[in-house]
Amino acid sequence: MQAAKLPPHDGPVLSVVDMHTGGEPLRIVVSGYPDIAGKTVLEKRRYVQEKLDHLRRLLMHEPRGHYDMYGALLVQSELPEAHLGVLFMHNEGYSTMCGHAVIALGRYAVDYGLVGKPQTSEAQVNIHCPCGLVKAFVEINDGRTGKVRFHSVPAFAFATDISVDVPGYGQVILDIGYGGAFYAFVSAERFGLNVTQSKTRDLVDAATAVTNAVKAQVALHHPKSPDLAFLYGTILTDGKDNYSEEPTANICVFADAQVDRSPTGSGVTARIALQHHKGLVQLNQTRVFQSGATDSLFTGTAIERTKCGEFDGVIVEVAGHAYYTGTACFTLEAEDSLKDGFLLK
Repeated sequence: MQAAKLPPHDGPVLSVVDMHTGGEPLRIVVSGYPDIAGKTVLEKRRYVQEKLDHLRRLLMHEPRGHYDMYGALLVQSELPEAHLGVLFMHNEGYSTMCGHAVIALGRYAVDYGLVGKPQTSEAQVNIHCPCGLVKAFVEINDGRTGKVRFHSVPAFAFATDISVDVPGYGQVILDIGYGGAFYAFVSAERFGLNVTQSKTRDLVDAATAVTNAVKAQVALHHPKSPDLAFLYGTILTDGKDNYSEEPTANICVFADAQVDRSPTGSGVTARIALQHHKGLVQLNQTRVFQSGATDSLFTGTAIERTKCGEFDGVIVEVAGHAYYTGTACFTLEAEDSLKDGFLLK
């Protein structure tokens, strides 16, 4: 079959590989971006925010993307041990960590030759995320990549059992955890909802109200960098925080009311950190986390105690599966009034 010919276009041609992890999309930018200035990954993140955000909107928003699209832009890392650096993007801007993307990028890095040819049944891929270095381990069976697990940056409980005034819902008791990004955690039952059965819109409304309230009432800080000190979203849970071999379900609403289809890798990391902090799970006890949106599963395990500044934390291992969905080349025409993308709310 003859390769598709590019249509008439102006400006850059953006080539991507699309994947999903637990149903959550990942659009990996292969080519088309200009050079990205900055000595560090965090400096590069600031540069694309300030100078190249039109390309994020082009790839994430309609008509080429959709409200809940997610992306990864590969960049050079300043860390000698990193195989690649990455910037994460979504409907609102740029995240500091994304577990579902790390799982997908682990497979991608091996399959597309970004790491040396694996000599064993598992390949290690060191991925420099804005939050720090994350180590992914990719299973290889008969030459084919499969399940991926990763070791998080130090994760910790920032605050537990705090009361926040949420307009329309009153005082809400919640936890705030860090797993490469900060999340608020609260049981969906507090709002009369069920994370696996309630309408997604109702879950989004409750989670968004919590996010807005926490942002207004709780000052976050991170010991390593002020760039990391922001609330990424709210994760509603089924309230089953005590250790069990049965899956516990949650649903993450992040950025601008964007819904994660997966169990949320950085959210699993933060939730394990909170459960370990409360004495509900011990080191090396593996929990299964279920997406309230798609029923897809990740596992999470606290594997090592650590420190992050003044916080006692843990390194968390998260594991899941990612799959390829296709490739594409995106173009634009200068006279197209919608060329830069749009979102419906």
